[in-house]
Amino acid sequence: MTRPSGLQAEESRRTLGRLFAPIQAGLADAERIFQDELRSRFAFVQALVDHCGDYQGKRLRPALVLLSGGACGRTTAAHPVLAAVVEMIHTATLVHDDVLDESMVRRYAATVNAEWGNEQAVMLGDYLFSHAYHLAASLESTLACRWIGKATHEVCEGEMQQLHHRGNLDLDEASYNQIIAGKTAALTAVSCRLGAHYAGAEPAVVEALEAYGSHIGMAFQIADDVLDIWGDERATGKSLGTDLEKQKLTLPLIRLLEVGEPAAVELARRLLNEARADARRRLRPLLEDSGSLDYAWSKARWHVERAVAVLEAVGPSPFKDVLSEMAEYVVRRSS
Repeated sequence: MTRPSGLQAEESRRTLGRLFAPIQAGLADAERIFQDELRSRFAFVQALVDHCGDYQGKRLRPALVLLSGGACGRTTAAHPVLAAVVEMIHTATLVHDDVLDESMVRRYAATVNAEWGNEQAVMLGDYLFSHAYHLAASLESTLACRWIGKATHEVCEGEMQQLHHRGNLDLDEASYNQIIAGKTAALTAVSCRLGAHYAGAEPAVVEALEAYGSHIGMAFQIADDVLDIWGDERATGKSLGTDLEKQKLTLPLIRLLEVGEPAAVELARRLLNEARADARRRLRPLLEDSGSLDYAWSKARWHVERAVAVLEAVGPSPFKDVLSEMAEYVVRRSS
């Protein structure tokens, strides 16, 4: 595995631009709805909301709503609304995550907590959540609210489980999978489910796209966890190494502690227990030599393959082709 570079990051952005070309109008509508819904009469609140623009990077979740709708034959007026809703939920979780992780940088800019403090960051996250449900309630039925509410509960459960297991060096892979299935995959899954359902797809197709979203969410998080150890902050544009500092066990570390040579495992445990500032640099060779990084990438790729496989339930279309390529993108990205 090679280090990501600024060139690779730029290539990643160009790839997303090409993939999202068929839904640019829908994404623009979703962005307008996002901004209109969050507009505040108070200048300070508006400044906080405007700062969230720095948090909006890949727009993966709103894109999944729109692409899933397109893959099922059509998008409706509800799709950009739902795309804005899932982006609000996602942004709220990022704002709160930065508080929990004490992150200073995201998307090359200061985090809300770094700029205005934890209290304002927590309130901004809550503000985003409340607006997301207010916007979802503007649709004709409460179905979207119920589905998004269930996914958000799962996100919170996953985060709470991860907090509970901080410092637990005996965390196993099955427990890790449960954590990321909640904290990340639940929202990508419901994005696809909403897109398919509101396009009028048959239940079997809705379920297939939900499974697709779950698998790429799992692959995305595993890749993110690898990048937290191996990535370059200049490429990712965010604070790295926070998982190690907060003693969160991720898949590469779980694998190292399970299969590494005794001396390597002993050193890794000491570095993790002490939460040393140089842990990231010193763990890299241990993860490489034990095959743990390659193992994590293989698991991410397995989820990609499953995501592509379940798309067989969806009829051929350019949107389906984009979904297939997006599954590959989540493990090729460098940021």
